[in-house]
Amino acid sequence: MKPNPPIDNALRVALVTGSTSGIGAAIARTLSRAGYAVVLHSRNSADTGRAMAAEMKQAIYVQADLAFEADRVRLVNEAIAAWGQLDVLVNNAGISRVIPHSDLASATSAVWHELNEINVVAPFHLVALAESALRDAARYRRAGSVVNISSHAGVRPKGASIPYAVSKAALNHMTRLLAVSLGPDIRVNAVAPGLVDTPLTAEWTGAQELWRDRAPMRRAASPDDIANAVAMLVDSDYLTGEILLSDGGLNLT
Repeated sequence: MKPNPPIDNALRVALVTGSTSGIGAAIARTLSRAGYAVVLHSRNSADTGRAMAAEMKQAIYVQADLAFEADRVRLVNEAIAAWGQLDVLVNNAGISRVIPHSDLASATSAVWHELNEINVVAPFHLVALAESALRDAARYRRAGSVVNISSHAGVRPKGASIPYAVSKAALNHMTRLLAVSLGPDIRVNAVAPGLVDTPLTAEWTGAQELWRDRAPMRRAASPDDIANAVAMLVDSDYLTGEILLSDGGLNLT
């Protein structure tokens, strides 16, 4: 029989999906600096992932396409196998499609299915696959933690497209449902950023101007701003079912 891990085990392990650039990379680096062993992931960018892992004190990189169930299973299995445990799952990987909200014809069934599979089904499946390990975290160390990276588009009638916004709204509600279902052993929360300064958004001049003019903080978020919000939720022993709207106060205007 395999012996139980020691109750005073100080090691904490975090899997961060979509973590080779932007928000995901900032989250991975923030958790690494906080002492976590980190499992990095991306669909592509394998060289970047391996280089990031080499820079961190304790990290591995796993390449997987979350559109495929077999890849999701392999990702979680390899994450757990690396250190024999998993304490934190950050569902950061997601996709978007820019479609004007008035252009209903372009929001095809294929677009809906693609966004739903990556932004809703994959995070749910990863939680289900990691559930046993996260419950073990509660048993031997502290409650497991799941943080889903959502969007302000899931809270307000905004976003790159209607299918994208609806997928994030679904992710928010799933966050609350899982918090009820999995507590107290596993806490489940979400961070819902507004505009975040990344290479992807550098040319979104209209959005940048909106945040400068109307948001109380007068700027978009940096990836580190969102990473710090994630770290706060991970560090909590109590918060669950929360959707942390992180848009610099734009929602107040």
